[in-house]
Amino acid sequence: MTRSRIRISLGAVSLALFFCLGASAPQQTSDLDLGPKAIPPGSRVFVNPMADGFETYLTAGLIKKQVPVTVVNDKSKAEFEIAGISASEKAGWAKMFFMGTDASREQASIKVTNLRTGEVVYAYAVNKGNSARGKQSAAEACAKHLKEKIDSKK
Repeated sequence: MTRSRIRISLGAVSLALFFCLGASAPQQTSDLDLGPKAIPPGSRVFVNPMADGFETYLTAGLIKKQVPVTVVNDKSKAEFEIAGISASEKAGWAKMFFMGTDASREQASIKVTNLRTGEVVYAYAVNKGNSARGKQSAAEACAKHLKEKIDSKK
């Protein structure tokens, strides 16, 4: 092999390892508790439509994690509104080849607004670097932390 081919091969391997190691970053979350503003158990919440259908995953997460709220389809019947955004990054060829996983990188954030007062009463963001279940994992993390917020105010 010529020196230039060896240099290119080593560069390609280094680049692939960089992306693989970066993709296995630990999960990062941020939870913003905005003080004594409470979301009472049994509150009616409306989940706003979100990009890529994330509202469906979030609604399923609220039910699976047994968050003590009632999800309604009509915003006029709700006391709180959940809005959010999510993003997914599928595993690249290097991650699949070198690490043997097709886990994606997921990011999501939600905010809960009191529809009567207009106040944001809760916000949460999650970054999952190695998500085997994609959007479902991010949505369930959001639901889990919302449940903890509600349960802590009982």
